[in-house]
Amino acid sequence: MSHSYRLVQWNRHKVVYDLILAGAIGAYLAVFTGLSVMLASESEGISEPIIAMRAIGSCAFLLLHVALAIGPLSRIDKRFAPLLYNRRHLGVATFILALLHATIAVGFYGGFGVDDPVTAVLARYSPESFVSLSGFPFEILGFAALLILFVMAATSHDFWLANLGARAWKWIHMLVYPAYALLVVHVVLGAMQSERSLVYPIVLGLGIVTLGSLHVVAGWREARKDRDSIGIPARAGLDEPRWIEVGSVDEIRPDRAKIVCLNGRERIAVFRHNDAISAVSNVCAHQGGPLGEGKIVNGCITCPWHGYQYLPESGQSPPPYTEKIATYQVRVEGRRILVNPDALAPGTPVEPARFEALDGGNSCE
Repeated sequence: MSHSYRLVQWNRHKVVYDLILAGAIGAYLAVFTGLSVMLASESEGISEPIIAMRAIGSCAFLLLHVALAIGPLSRIDKRFAPLLYNRRHLGVATFILALLHATIAVGFYGGFGVDDPVTAVLARYSPESFVSLSGFPFEILGFAALLILFVMAATSHDFWLANLGARAWKWIHMLVYPAYALLVVHVVLGAMQSERSLVYPIVLGLGIVTLGSLHVVAGWREARKDRDSIGIPARAGLDEPRWIEVGSVDEIRPDRAKIVCLNGRERIAVFRHNDAISAVSNVCAHQGGPLGEGKIVNGCITCPWHGYQYLPESGQSPPPYTEKIATYQVRVEGRRILVNPDALAPGTPVEPARFEALDGGNSCE
């Protein structure tokens, strides 16, 4: 969280994740290289730098697909949510591989002339090349995508998130989609111009269709939630709060939440904990994660994305952390939960609304 900055906040979970990621990358590179050597005929004469370039570049492109798929998958099935915890590590690994791919390409294709390698590769085209599909300078597209990946990797640490602000940081990292589009065209106008095998367009097409389908399904599910949003009644008087019924206490499992969608307003996460109900903003102060999809751990609402925590009765992170989220007034009438849709200032304490447990106890501890 935000109490202090460290280069990498290692824990056992992240170490295991990174070891698995490193092992998967190593296995992919070994298999790709081995198959390339086995399947290449003597007449083709594929050199070792080209094989390395293809192996590393395809691995980076595959990792980018995985990184882009994690978000919609977590919206479709909560079991994928833990992958979001380390998605930035995956993004940094993607950039490192892309940088290695570019380094080998520049050195191999531009390192044997009188000009420096970068100039030799990026400035060797005439203006007429830009209007030709077969002669288009696809290297420039890859270089532009690499710059975007560099900016994203360089700003992936929470230091930049805290100092740039969540909104600006989010917009910077949304550039991953233009980077993906640039890389798709880079592959189509580059590798696929010289490779006539149907494997390449089929694999690329499957990747595009899969990512597009996941995002469409996730967006449709979120839009359906918004369509089912609850209307907000008019205020009875200037000093009288508005109350909306959001469901029953029996709908919510202990230490879990129900997400309430309001017309034209931010979603509310209504949590059940210790035979009481609390309501807070559904948006995590860290990266906007859906708090209502998380759970209460050791008395704290825990974001499913990166583990940020907040006290349900105040919306404040436990000391020494300083994050705060908006809270809402809540009350229980019988088994019905009523919430005042007017958000209180972030970190405002609100007394939880207690109710009588039907089973004679609470199983949340």
